[in-house]
Amino acid sequence: MLRFLFGRARSSKADPEAAVRPDELDAEAMKVIVGLGNPGREYERTRHNVGWWVVDHLADVWRFEPWKRDGEARVTTGSVGRARVRLVKPQTYMNLSGSVLRSYLRRPAWSAASDLMIVVDEVALPLGRYRFRARGSAGGHNGLKSIEAAVGSQDYARLRIGIAPDDPRRRGDLSDFVLDNFAKQESDVVRALMPTLTQALELWTSHGITPVLNRFTGTTENGSEE
Repeated sequence: MLRFLFGRARSSKADPEAAVRPDELDAEAMKVIVGLGNPGREYERTRHNVGWWVVDHLADVWRFEPWKRDGEARVTTGSVGRARVRLVKPQTYMNLSGSVLRSYLRRPAWSAASDLMIVVDEVALPLGRYRFRARGSAGGHNGLKSIEAAVGSQDYARLRIGIAPDDPRRRGDLSDFVLDNFAKQESDVVRALMPTLTQALELWTSHGITPVLNRFTGTTENGSEE
């Protein structure tokens, strides 16, 4: 089972399991933000699921519609300014995450290079830091490997959120570390990033990745760069 792991839903009076129609919003231009993680309550607080934390936060602050089933994902859709935005939480395990992009890749007007943002944990970044990139390799992350395979390119934006401890010796085995729960102090550090990440992702929905790279550099509190 662990080979599938490398790589929450809001309550509402509406039917939480109502499926999205296959043709729903196909004709609309849409930005898609995918938070990578593993399904199941046992993984909700783990470091590997920090991508889900971000999209759950966005759904709340942007007041999107209730989460719904859509094939192998749960999705919620709404508007951010003039942009139509869909948030996606894959219900596959991490290394199969790319399968949720199939329907978007079939849309003639949709481009992963300009319309896709992947949110993912990053063990090479210290806790409390983040990094936006317009493109790049998977860096050994199985979730990103699956996304790259589905897209057929490394040209898609990603937000990496640091989960590494201050002392590398605390990390131990990588598989155990990413599938372990955040300590409360660690989760507080991650949640403190949410307002900044929300601003950055709002900017991305309206102006693309370039101004995000220029403005949101993932600096520390004392202003030093990553």
